Amino acid sequence: MNKFMRIIVFFDLPVKTKAQRKVATRFRNFLLKDGYFMVQFSVYCRVCNGYDDVEKHKARIRLNKPDNGSVRLLVITEKQYEKMELIIGNLVKEEEPNAFEQLSIF
Repeated sequence: MNKFMRIIVFFDLPVKTKAQRKVATRFRNFLLKDGYFMVQFSVYCRVCNGYDDVEKHKARIRLNKPDNGSVRLLVITEKQYEKMELIIGNLVKEEEPNAFEQLSIF
């Protein structure tokens, strides 16, 4: 049985020039197309079904990483992710919890 995990991607990319903004936007769009959602600015997350899926998506990030700036990955369990708390402020639409349901095919 696979364990559901989350990959959290933190990135800090240069955006001073038009070319740098284009690279940062390309990386952000890659994340969105690859199933990530924005947790907050420059922090994205996706659900993975077990360690093999985590490794596959880590490899995809390595292939699509920008040449400049920094990208960090943190892998946690679904249970750990559920314990995250928003300490300050009110939830905005983008921050509303994403319900995750397991799909079973018989």
